[in-house]
Amino acid sequence: MVRLLLLAALSLTTVGACAAPQKVAIEQRAIALTPTEFAIENQFDSASDFAEGAALVQFGREFRYIDHSGRLTVTPKMELEAYAPFSEGLAIVRLGGLFGYLNRQGDFAIEPRYEQASKFQEGLAAIRVNQRYGFIKPTGEVVIPPKFALTSGFSQGFAAVKLDEKYGYIDQTGKMIIEPKFDDAWRFSSGLAAARIGKKWGYINQSGQFVVQPQFDGAFNLADSMGRVRSGNQWGYVDSSGKIAIAPQFSFASDFSNGLALVESNGKWGYIDKSGRFVIQPKYEFAGSFSDGLAPVKIGDRWGFIDPTGKIAIAPQFEEVGSFREGLARVKLNEKWGYIRKP
Repeated sequence: MVRLLLLAALSLTTVGACAAPQKVAIEQRAIALTPTEFAIENQFDSASDFAEGAALVQFGREFRYIDHSGRLTVTPKMELEAYAPFSEGLAIVRLGGLFGYLNRQGDFAIEPRYEQASKFQEGLAAIRVNQRYGFIKPTGEVVIPPKFALTSGFSQGFAAVKLDEKYGYIDQTGKMIIEPKFDDAWRFSSGLAAARIGKKWGYINQSGQFVVQPQFDGAFNLADSMGRVRSGNQWGYVDSSGKIAIAPQFSFASDFSNGLALVESNGKWGYIDKSGRFVIQPKYEFAGSFSDGLAPVKIGDRWGFIDPTGKIAIAPQFEEVGSFREGLARVKLNEKWGYIRKP
């Protein structure tokens, strides 16, 4: 049986490309002389970031969950078609084309019976039955019957839902708190949610009122109290008060994390603070966001990690990398994945 790994990011999402300057290439050769020791040996065909003390790894055609020491911690007791990392104690799995949830003992907590399923967030998970979405508890009890065309899942007590071609928001009882009136909508974070009227995006508060009027060509969830916005081909940010904090000016921008955001300028990637000032100058052809205090960067043809000052914390030596989670990061070397520990 062909198995699929349900991971949104088995390899780091990267953007932008151009040749690395010779100075950086020389730096890479100089600092990569001492290989980083593996905390969990590179032996897996694929691997996920750690979540809730477990990571999903692949050996050939087999998928298993390991703990921080590399020990098998959850072994499914049945043949399954697809797996996902744990969220709020349960992991999405697929069997017979239907989705259910696995518990830490490797048994079904909820039998596969849904056309689609999302991870649990704030105690509820979105499931699809007969092309409509509703919500269940970890016991499998249906608390909000499937009747929505789409949903964002719950965040800050609200879930965006699509009903009759418009988006509104429900609470955890299923009551419509913000009537469907938007052409598109995202989940709440930091008290605001991106919503679209016509072709323009703005931000609403939890009363459904626009605090940032629709004016952007794109807008995204707030992360670290800052939301990415796009005007034409330029990217900037709004803050949690709804004020434009950094005017659109970058070729691309990522979410803020650990107080810094990865942005593209003149074909190179660097990191700005919440004032829009470059803390780490744009010099990388590929890079990722900060997580657990470190960010992945590619120098030459290898990946390593930098600290918030731009200093190299782990020398570039890996073919691919993930993000640090729970003190460990997945890395690929010699076509196999393993884990290294945060220095």
